[in-house]
Amino acid sequence: MTTLPSTSFKSPRKWLGGLDAESAGRLIAAAADVALVVDRKGIIRDVAFGNEELAQLVDGSWIGQAWSDTVTVDSRPKIDAMLRDAQSTARTRWRQVNHATGPAGLPVVYNAVEIGDDGRVIAVGRDLRGVSVLQQRLIEAEQAIERDYHRLRSAETRYRLLFQVSSEAVLVLDAATQRIVEANPASAELLGIPARRLIGRPFPENLGDENARAVQSLLAAARTSGAADEVRIQSAELGRDFLVAASLFRQEENTYFLVRLRPVGADAGATVVPKARSRALEVIERMPDSLVVTDMQGRVLSANRAFLDLAQMATEEQLRGESLDRWLGRPGVDLDVLLANLRQHGNVRLFATTLRGEYGTAVEVEISGVAVPHGDTPCLGFVIRHVGRRAPAGESRGGRELPRSVDQLTELVGRVSLKELVRETTDVIEKLCIEAALELTHNNRVSAAEMLGLSRQSLYVKLRRYGLVDAAAERAETG
Repeated sequence: MTTLPSTSFKSPRKWLGGLDAESAGRLIAAAADVALVVDRKGIIRDVAFGNEELAQLVDGSWIGQAWSDTVTVDSRPKIDAMLRDAQSTARTRWRQVNHATGPAGLPVVYNAVEIGDDGRVIAVGRDLRGVSVLQQRLIEAEQAIERDYHRLRSAETRYRLLFQVSSEAVLVLDAATQRIVEANPASAELLGIPARRLIGRPFPENLGDENARAVQSLLAAARTSGAADEVRIQSAELGRDFLVAASLFRQEENTYFLVRLRPVGADAGATVVPKARSRALEVIERMPDSLVVTDMQGRVLSANRAFLDLAQMATEEQLRGESLDRWLGRPGVDLDVLLANLRQHGNVRLFATTLRGEYGTAVEVEISGVAVPHGDTPCLGFVIRHVGRRAPAGESRGGRELPRSVDQLTELVGRVSLKELVRETTDVIEKLCIEAALELTHNNRVSAAEMLGLSRQSLYVKLRRYGLVDAAAERAETG
């Protein structure tokens, strides 16, 4: 049967019995960042530090003070509990307290042991400032990752939409195998092959030896210089000539060709462009995001079905001539801000506001817009995305919902009062710190409470407040 090692020395009298006071003091000072000698009344009688930085920070001012007077108000019950446990039990546990020292305070985790018969206590402490810095870096890293993921997701959405509605035939080839990786609808129509059947096929294919050599030379030139001039090829099957252009690009560790196909001849425009544009208009009409076109003053010219649903209007005719300001969250403010930015910059992205329906329903939306000042009819285009039903970004992390990022909070300026904004910002930071503490302690709530300088009761209250009780219990059961 295996005997577990003891948490204490088995024969302290035999091996440590000759230890004098000087040696014991050096040993305690070397083993701790902070060591205190406290009498039975809780008064600090002596202090030792593990490094000069801490000694200069305190500057000997603790000696003669009550131990509880050197810490913040919320840490005082922990001091009392440590002194009580040290004088009544042989085993004590570590507790984190926050000393009211320096501009940012001094977090220290202590364990107290009674020595002698007169109630004296030795408190051995470890400096936790390094852990606090790591916690802050963790929070900043999580927020940066969330912002980067949001930007990447937005960029991918824009790319997909442009790729699908483009009237120009575009193919993406794997540079190593020259097989088609992606093909847009325009290329499928031009080649007379459904897009799903194009994927995985080699390019060029069925173009004849001479055309194949021309395309191979084009791709070789693009591989060398990054881009190449157009070459003209003729397809006997389709009975028309094509101009083929190629450019090279890298994505992560892979290399791809972007191949553009353009028909040559009088029927080129009539064959491809009108159908592609018709398809684009149908996509816009059916897309789940709202699209509104207005004149330069913000009066509605046209809108798709999604906007009719948000505005709770029956037909597009009911919208025409009405100011977009009629449905935006802050009448006389939001539209003016949008118009000013469009006049100055030509576009605006992710403008956060609310949109009101005709029957009083209000939803959170993000608006992106572009100005088209030139042409037969100068106009403004707005894409309005309903973000109230958006799935929390934290669901990919075990159902844990991430709070607002700093960028999102600053976007609320003007929409809510400063008091509400400050309260929400405080809640964001508090929730992030609690989640970080639970992760660092593997969901040990007692240790998390000590790390945060809270009582267990206070931590449980905050867990319930932020909806973390179920998530924490689930992590405990699956961990």
